[in-house]
This record gives sequence, structure tokens and C-alpha cells, in this order.
Amino acid sequence: MNFTQGEFIYINKPYGMTSFGALAYVRTRLSRRLGVRRVKTGHAGTLDPLATGVLILCTGKKTKEIERLQLHTKEYTATLQLGATTPSYDMEHPVNESFPTEHITRQLIDETLPTFVGDIMQVPPTYSAVKINGDRAYELRRKGKDVQLQPKMIHVDSIDVTAFDAESMQLSLRVVCGKGTYIRSLARDIGRSLNSGAYLTALCRTRLGDVSITDCIKLDDFPQWLENQEIEG
Repeated sequence: MNFTQGEFIYINKPYGMTSFGALAYVRTRLSRRLGVRRVKTGHAGTLDPLATGVLILCTGKKTKEIERLQLHTKEYTATLQLGATTPSYDMEHPVNESFPTEHITRQLIDETLPTFVGDIMQVPPTYSAVKINGDRAYELRRKGKDVQLQPKMIHVDSIDVTAFDAESMQLSLRVVCGKGTYIRSLARDIGRSLNSGAYLTALCRTRLGDVSITDCIKLDDFPQWLENQEIEG
């Protein structure tokens, strides 16, 4: 492999780590192996710290492919807790409001989900990396400032229920979607459409373009994987 010239590295990003943290971990070990100060490295499509799954790292001249890769279709598995919300729409923050769930049935869910398929308008989470006059939205929120984000057009190819527990009110979904889709916002909006609330308790990107999670290296296994590679250049 010629990492200086350019390669793709498929990582299964672990829970609790930022995408940049995963990139830095790989870049440090790659640079050390190649005996250079810093290998040019980038990633295609940020994953939230509490999300896991497919993270494509690009080195060298392959970093020019990042914009193209971000346009590819993505697939996620997500678990929603119905009946409550958090400020970040996931487990980064504690529950801030609870809602009734007695009326929620599998039939109601099946009738509601199709309204989120196709081209839809979506407001990004205020706890996100969206920029407002040069500042990240999540940085403004953490400083206690009010954040207003504009809705954006996104595309959702399909949403399928993989499990629903009427006692715990946990709903598991498989979502196939395009660039710019926030699954946390989708959870928020599904909760509202069910006349209740919802936030994510688990999120995994299982596919990005043709790259499946089965193609990915666990971050802990990366040093050994790198050791086994024949390096050119």
C-alpha cells in the first residue's frame, strides 16, 4: 500500500470517540510507521461521538475524493427511546422532558414513518457542527446561547422498523438516506409526529456507498492491521 500516494482506510468508529479522534489515532500510527512527521489524512462524513460504524479515512491524494464520497448513500441502524427528549436528541445530555406514550401502537408507527421518506425538510440539531457566522452551533449552545438553525432539504430513501417493544417504548429502525441527514433530528421529528417525544439511544452507520461495516477495521485492531501491510513509497 502507498499511503503517501493515497489509500482508503475503512474504520469501524468506536462509541464515545469523535471522528477526528479516530482520524488522529490512525494518522499518528501511520506517520510513525512511514517515518514522516504527518501523513495527509481526512475523513468522509462525520459521525457523532455516540455513534459507531463506517468511517472512511483517506490519505495522500485520495483526500481529493472526500467530497465525492460524502455524496454517497448511507445506511444506519438506530434505536429510539419514545416518550422523552434530550437537548441533543441523543444520550449526550439527560432527559429534559417526558411525554405520554399510551397512544403509540405499531400501527401508528407504520402509518407515521412513510411521511419521512423522500425529499423532506429537516432542521439540524443545535448540538451539531453546523456553522453560524463562523462558530459551531454546539459551541454556542454550550456557552448557553440560543441557536436558531434553518431547515435544509434532505433525502430519505427508506425507513424500516426492525423492532418495537411496546413496554419499554424502544423503536429500532433501519434508515437509508442521502448527504446531510441527521438521524438525531429524524428521531426528534418522528417523536413529534407520534404526538410524543423521542431521542436516540444507539446509532450505527452500517454502510457508506459500497463500503459496509463488515469491510471495516476495529480501531483497536488498526496497529496490527498496519503491521501486516506491505508499504510502498
